[in-house]
Amino acid sequence: MTFSRIFLLVPVLLAGLAFAVWQQYLDLPPRWNPWAPLDFHEPPNLLTSFKLRRLAQDRQLCEQVLASAPLRYANVPDSTPEPGCPVENSVRVEGSVVRFNGPFLATCPLAAAYALFERHGLQPAAQAVFRQPVVRIDHFGSFACRNIARSNRRSQHASANALDLAGFRLQDGTRITVARDWQGSDDKARFLREVRDAACDVFNVTLGPEYNVAHRDHFHVDMGGFGICR
Repeated sequence: MTFSRIFLLVPVLLAGLAFAVWQQYLDLPPRWNPWAPLDFHEPPNLLTSFKLRRLAQDRQLCEQVLASAPLRYANVPDSTPEPGCPVENSVRVEGSVVRFNGPFLATCPLAAAYALFERHGLQPAAQAVFRQPVVRIDHFGSFACRNIARSNRRSQHASANALDLAGFRLQDGTRITVARDWQGSDDKARFLREVRDAACDVFNVTLGPEYNVAHRDHFHVDMGGFGICR
């Protein structure tokens, strides 16, 4: 069999495998079953982004998944807070294991991704560097009806599909901010780089100070786009 024929067969075989799993002809562990709901106890893997995307258009599945998340949140009806900026399938995140400087509006995929990030990225990074947990996160908000800077395209913030993370407070009161501590070479800078890398494992887009000057004081994370980590 020639290479070109093998290449053409691969997507057919993958589609057949996906169909077999979907129809439950094959029994896979939920972690490796793309049709199984997202499990917050499991660390992110190659199927996580697919499972998060499924939440975008399925409010019932969203509610099922978020019910098992370590989040305090309130369901929010679909609305258009400002002209041209509809917010759909969203919740207002009020807290989690950590405190926030204020609640924030988030699409279901963003809320779910945040919960994964906190459990499997943020807290392990804090324990690895400081041997204590993060107890508070300061953010710059999620919803803002605006375009991307110098662009005619809507920002992910315009649909509450993005969050800007600015600072973290540890259990002993230590404060760490992106604006002040990113450029250092100490444990705070190391922690922030581990946090940035962990965010890249969960969110579709993660942008920080290395991206441009507009992100010098926060990590922008969102569930749009395709795999940008800067």
